Amino acid sequence: MTGVLPSQALRALIETGAIAASPAITPDQVQPASLDLRLGMVAYRVRASFLAGHGRSVADRIAEFEMHRVDLSAGAVLEKGCVYVIPLMERLALPAGLTAVANAKSSTGRLDLLTRTITDGGVEFDRIAPGYDGPLYAEVCPRSFSVLVRPGMRLNQIRFRQGQAVLDDTALAALHAQAPLVDGTALISEGLGFSVDLLAGADDLIGFRAKPHTGVIDLDRIGHYTAGEFWEDVRSREGRIILDPGAFYILVSREAVTIPPDYAAEMAPYLAMVGEFRVHYAGFFDPGFGWAQAGGKGSRGVLEVRCHEAPFVLEHGQVVGRLVYERMAERPEALYGTGIASNYQGQGLKLSKHFVMPPRP
Repeated sequence: MTGVLPSQALRALIETGAIAASPAITPDQVQPASLDLRLGMVAYRVRASFLAGHGRSVADRIAEFEMHRVDLSAGAVLEKGCVYVIPLMERLALPAGLTAVANAKSSTGRLDLLTRTITDGGVEFDRIAPGYDGPLYAEVCPRSFSVLVRPGMRLNQIRFRQGQAVLDDTALAALHAQAPLVDGTALISEGLGFSVDLLAGADDLIGFRAKPHTGVIDLDRIGHYTAGEFWEDVRSREGRIILDPGAFYILVSREAVTIPPDYAAEMAPYLAMVGEFRVHYAGFFDPGFGWAQAGGKGSRGVLEVRCHEAPFVLEHGQVVGRLVYERMAERPEALYGTGIASNYQGQGLKLSKHFVMPPRP
């Protein structure tokens, strides 16, 4: 069975103990092609981000860099600009040949909440070695907003792969010809390219920019916060904006994308040399995202953009990222947007689920 493992295969791994947790994994953690990971009971405030490195444990590195520890049991605030390492409730004992990759969940990325998975002996963020047997940790660094977290909250997710299933450009073009992946011409080059939409509607709104001084966001409060308390509207009639260094923006892709049921996708950066900015990608697109039969009709990709050292002019239609498609090992029992709580099916320009979006004309 080659490809990304679907929900039914994840449940089988849980039954055999290859994926274990305390307390036990709940059914709603299992997504069509990934598993949500839960924060544990304590957060370690550390001096700097780190990787364990060959032959070293994360616990050893925490002992080296720990400043203080935060009990999360009654809820605690993770401060903006600080780095925390949090043991996760889940651990792995992967069979030989099975690899895994982790990524931030969509709502996590839209809050500019940098969340990466680290492992014992790990030399890369979010990449779990074949046959890994050990605990999992989340490195969390709030970059725009301080956040209130509790044990069991799900900031990141993990996807499992058997073998190599990435579609090359020829296979991706064939898939697009069979079942269109975007509404329009497909830019295919090491994945499916997508561009930014900076042509405003009647209200000139093209995105949002995080305010620099705000209150705390309680991650359990859904649809609770007024967007204007935390975000400034970004408006333009010119089809371009100038990104300010250090600022964080929520924009949207020009293309409406589709992930067919037998495929999954991951958002990746396009090219480092295209400009002084980065699309801070939240990563996984599940089978059925934007799929008409799953309630889609194509869904825009929300872009989390941070500018680097110099102001940069971003223009309408500029290519800013790409989707890398992979084959599923088999079709998931449930698709994104069908019978599960999918917050972003059929989305356009949209903040995370914690905010009440302002009405638009």
